[in-house]
Amino acid sequence: MSFPAELGVPVVDGAELADAPVQRTVSESETVFHGRVWDVVRERVELPDGGTVVRDLQRHPGAVTVLALDDDENVLFIRQYRHPVRRELWELPAGLLDVAGEEPLLAAQRELAEEADLVAADWAVVADWFNSPGGSSEANRIYLARGLSAVPEAERHVREDEEKDLVPVRVPLDQAVRAVLEGRLANPGSVVGVLALQAAKANGWADLRPAGTPWPTGLTSPTS
Repeated sequence: MSFPAELGVPVVDGAELADAPVQRTVSESETVFHGRVWDVVRERVELPDGGTVVRDLQRHPGAVTVLALDDDENVLFIRQYRHPVRRELWELPAGLLDVAGEEPLLAAQRELAEEADLVAADWAVVADWFNSPGGSSEANRIYLARGLSAVPEAERHVREDEEKDLVPVRVPLDQAVRAVLEGRLANPGSVVGVLALQAAKANGWADLRPAGTPWPTGLTSPTS
């Protein structure tokens, strides 16, 4: 059954589907909380009809996520405790864009080395997304890393705090997809990354973008 005709919902070619940055006038802006990683900002935003709304938002530096895939199409996951949700989550290696001037690709390569003791010969972009656009500016990019090899033991990062207990495993991609669809994985990077990669694989990897693809306009970036 199609959409009810009386609603007049048009059919649009998917090629036309693209988010677009919009600059609305912010008449007031106040930082109401300074955090270790991010701040909370209260802003009054002017609407097109002449009204205004007040929004509290998390001002976030952005992040990168790495989907490391070996030659047998196993995905690398790490188990990490996340205090806000009181759970140990199976995640992909990831980290904040909190080093001034560091390009997102370099940040992804650093995170893969620090969290998984791996380097990769081949990199590509899988997906971009806003993590919680109703209340946060956090943008995230998932990279696919292939051609994996180990970081020499003498050069490995010394993990601290919650990262000391990271547990790495390899999972076949099709089994990771099943885990997502059955609701056994809830980390957004894992969900977005696994499903996007499965879609890219089904299309012969033709949808992957070059690793050097510019950070999209409108997404928070440390170099913008």
